[in-house]
Amino acid sequence: MINNKKIAVILPAYNAALTLQKTFDEIPHDIVDDIILTDDASKDKTVEIAHQLNIHTIIHQTNKGYGANQKTCYKAALDRGADIIIMLHPDYQYSPKLLSAMVCMLVSGHYDGVIASRILGKGALAGGMPLYKYIANRGLTFVQNILLNYKLSEYHTGYRGWTKEVLESLPLETYSDDFIFDNQMMAQAIYHDFRIGEISCPTKYFKEASSINFKRSMIYGLGVLKTSVEYRLSKLGLVSNKRQKNKH
Repeated sequence: MINNKKIAVILPAYNAALTLQKTFDEIPHDIVDDIILTDDASKDKTVEIAHQLNIHTIIHQTNKGYGANQKTCYKAALDRGADIIIMLHPDYQYSPKLLSAMVCMLVSGHYDGVIASRILGKGALAGGMPLYKYIANRGLTFVQNILLNYKLSEYHTGYRGWTKEVLESLPLETYSDDFIFDNQMMAQAIYHDFRIGEISCPTKYFKEASSINFKRSMIYGLGVLKTSVEYRLSKLGLVSNKRQKNKH
């Protein structure tokens, strides 16, 4: 715990057997109270390794998608009493060693969400991000900062943390089960005036690290633009916001 806040790390996993141990070993276990892994019908030994590491493991019998995996993870974290939830991909692409910094930002009272940005500094290209993905990231982020009237260095990192107030407030079940889930969630968090901070994070691209292909990247990019346009039209009062906050 930090500041009497229960800290949970969620690991949305799919075929992460080769990298799960390394990811787990670098998590700062002295501050983390709970680790939850949801396996999205992996074809390797992800579940077996998770059990060996004594990680609380939830199994999807069929592959439901990246967004659906997160929904399961977040629900489990809240059900198990988490106050701060950090999503870390178990493919070892992002550094678990930055968890402490992200948690400290969230318990400070200054931020409701925090992202670990691959773009701040020179970590993305140095870590092996394909040039076309880097260019697409910069272009989409530029457009989003205009349409969302916000300023982030990127919107597409998979390493992010939230307070339970955000997760309990946003209607996560209405979001996509696919990769666009992250972007929909961020747009809605901004729409509802939650405060988002960011830190710089080195990244590693290698064979075992998960990455979507060019076709899926194109579909994701179009989904990002659609989400951002819907946000702006909603702010202008031209369309209704389909994803209102949950009422508690």
